[in-house]
Amino acid sequence: MNEYRLSRRGFLRLCGVTAAGLACPAAAEKRSRPNFLFLFTDDQTFRSINALNNPEVKTPNFDRLVENGTTFTHAFNQGSWSGAVCICSRAMLNSGLHLYHAQRNLEKTPLWGQTFGAAGYNTWVTGKWHNGPRTLAKSFKAGESVGGGMYDAKDQYDRPKPGGVDWKPWDRANGGHWRPTVADFEPGSGDPAKCLVNRHTVEQHTTDLYADNAVRFLKENAAKSDDPFFMYVSFNAPHDPRQSPKEYVDMYPPEKISLPPNYLPEHPFDQGERYTLRDEKLGPFPRTPEAVKTHISEYYAIITHADAAVGRILDALEATGKAGNTYVIFSADHGLAVGQHGLMGKQNQYEHSIRLPLIVRGPGIRKGRTIDAMVYLHSLFPTTCDLAGIPIPPTVQAQSLAPLLAGGKERVCDAIYGSYKEFQRMVRTEDYKLIVYPAAGEVQLFDMKNDPWEMQDLADEARYAGVIARLLDKLKNLQKEVGDTLELKLPAGTSKG
Repeated sequence: MNEYRLSRRGFLRLCGVTAAGLACPAAAEKRSRPNFLFLFTDDQTFRSINALNNPEVKTPNFDRLVENGTTFTHAFNQGSWSGAVCICSRAMLNSGLHLYHAQRNLEKTPLWGQTFGAAGYNTWVTGKWHNGPRTLAKSFKAGESVGGGMYDAKDQYDRPKPGGVDWKPWDRANGGHWRPTVADFEPGSGDPAKCLVNRHTVEQHTTDLYADNAVRFLKENAAKSDDPFFMYVSFNAPHDPRQSPKEYVDMYPPEKISLPPNYLPEHPFDQGERYTLRDEKLGPFPRTPEAVKTHISEYYAIITHADAAVGRILDALEATGKAGNTYVIFSADHGLAVGQHGLMGKQNQYEHSIRLPLIVRGPGIRKGRTIDAMVYLHSLFPTTCDLAGIPIPPTVQAQSLAPLLAGGKERVCDAIYGSYKEFQRMVRTEDYKLIVYPAAGEVQLFDMKNDPWEMQDLADEARYAGVIARLLDKLKNLQKEVGDTLELKLPAGTSKG
């Protein structure tokens, strides 16, 4: 399934880094094996990092990763068979399987953490998992405070609006991130389905809780052991309810927030469950500039709060003395609309929702570099295997990004696939994006090079008929690759049919 396999020795050689330590005796060999710190956020769009593309949001620690690592500017999630897009994204990430193969085979396939654990890594988890206890028990040897998928807060929906509730992101009485329910992780307790025990409510923000756990692991375990580690630190932030301490919210007065160029009061048609999706009910219909600015303000605040937590973890890693031999990977499960195109959630095929940040820092990785090639998030599984010199399980379908990091390739795919339930299908090339809405009877075509905010639909222009036909053929081929069995054709009765 993967045409390119790159050993750690080969990767370092391509990067111009010596691999002499790899030939040392067993103890030195163990010490020379790279560590991995995976930092993962929830609902964080690609346009959310100051150093890359958004001067309004303050992200000094994500910026320091950008400065000292390589950024993939066009990283994507393949989509979802569920309204909870994060479940599907994480299933792909941890299996290396494409979307619908992951839906059917997640519990039958070798998993990311499991593969590293079998190779001698100390695998450890904290935060959101959201793929069931059995896969969790397979994936990690230890962990702390495994949390739920999301945490509802009091009065968080249909706001803000005139005469509505005066909702404050820093008000702990609203619950949500401020009072998460988590469980202790006991993978060796017998039945994998019962590895999560002692569920309890914590009086601490999810972001601070998971960061404290990660810092403690680095100080008390990683710093004192010669075993290589694989850390999976998964934040609930910046998923709604977008809550953070007052000092972070005060950084972003709504009246000083810019509306995105593609802001709309409402989406031009029902792209699927528009009025029933939980995410879309967070803001009032139609969207007002004031409401969207408030949600963006709270979104930036919780991102900056998460950034500060990441900074604490990076500082703790430095204190172990092992940062130089550790790959730090930062990403998110998918993006989010927050008012763009009249939408609030991620159940759509626009860039703001399918595209995510992806940064890699570590030995042999060029500093301050950006790679514009289109890639998938779930390529991280085979990529890290290559970086560690671990055989990639033959079940993995995603392609390793190690050749891109090493400069040995310019791209690993020429088109990106996207899906949302039975409502949407998408194909994106470097030049164009085609979105088909079978239930709505709609088609959209965007020129991605000249219209990056996706504001001008070209599908009704006769001169693009050939482009649409070619993209539709490519989309059908990608459907076969990802295990998508939905019969797809241009909706009857439209000008594109």
